[in-house]
Amino acid sequence: MQVAVICDGVHPYVIGGMQRHTYYLVKYLSKLGIKVTLVHYNNSKLDIQKLDIFSEDERKNIENIVLHFPKSDGLPGHYVRASYKYSVLCFNAIKERINEFDFIYTKGFSGWKLIKEKKSNKNWPPIGVKFHGYEMFQKQADKRSFLKSLILRRPVRWISLNADYVFSYGSKITEIIKSLGITTGRIIEIPAGIEADWIRNDQPQLQNIRTFTYLGRYERRKGIEELNSSILKLISKGFHFKFNFIGPFEENQKIKHPSVTYFGSITDNHRIREILDFSDYLVCPSWSEGMPNVILEGMSRACAIIGTDVGATSIMVSESNGFLIEAGNVEILTQTLIQAIETSDAKLMSFKLHSLEKIKEEFIYDKIQIKLMNSIQKIIQ
Repeated sequence: MQVAVICDGVHPYVIGGMQRHTYYLVKYLSKLGIKVTLVHYNNSKLDIQKLDIFSEDERKNIENIVLHFPKSDGLPGHYVRASYKYSVLCFNAIKERINEFDFIYTKGFSGWKLIKEKKSNKNWPPIGVKFHGYEMFQKQADKRSFLKSLILRRPVRWISLNADYVFSYGSKITEIIKSLGITTGRIIEIPAGIEADWIRNDQPQLQNIRTFTYLGRYERRKGIEELNSSILKLISKGFHFKFNFIGPFEENQKIKHPSVTYFGSITDNHRIREILDFSDYLVCPSWSEGMPNVILEGMSRACAIIGTDVGATSIMVSESNGFLIEAGNVEILTQTLIQAIETSDAKLMSFKLHSLEKIKEEFIYDKIQIKLMNSIQKIIQ
């Protein structure tokens, strides 16, 4: 089988949850012996031509096509215009050999031009599109975020409606996709996953003081403002706890208090695991999401989870391993943090063990990519 993966970057050449998902997608397809033509671009100082993020055996099945992402003009809607131009570059990179592929997997806007051209080339191979969380159709944190989402909605709806298949993580993301007019038969539900070596093998421990960790960048939709407000309320009420932040934060975004620690950006997975191993809870308070990798990472290290009920979070988080709460509500978030602090040792240990069990049963990439391959093979046949 030969598959083209056309995307807006691969981690670590481009940083982001979508790009990390693409890395695992390409890695495991190639491990399964599928020939992958990878079309992407570089936003780092790393040598993208080496593709040394993959093993030697994996690289034997990967053809590497590197493009440049067009410069933005800085005007409203610049990202959409630049993305369309990038999709033209992607299309031009494979247009002479499209029928070599059995399936074309596109990420975000990168397949826009290709999908447009297929309307008059029905004999081309099937094209699937993945927009991850369809965040532009989810609840927005403020008026500025809402206006940005409006700009994205029309092209996302058009691309989704005109692709042959649409990938979904499931849960509320599938509901959004259906609301756009896409029938169930064109939706392929494949959850996100994590590599087996992330899974903690020793017995999880409880911390002397309840310890929380947030892992991610400072972005409005991530709910940091609400989380900071809740932490300040806990401090004012005299609660004892520790809160870790992993990610790039400016000084004016930090809470100055002995209970709160900022580790900055960490790219070393071993260090991230170490911090998570000494955490009781992973907190993901986002207004909108796809299927957050950080929750999977927290679960794999036996963290209980506090997450908002957005995107596909409910697939990972339930009352068995933590708290699933309403997005954007400071009072609910504060009360949940208090409840987490006051949770008994026995209950917290149950949360932690259920996180580990759920990861092992449902979210290991080896199993997930076999499911994806079977779905693609079924489409081809």
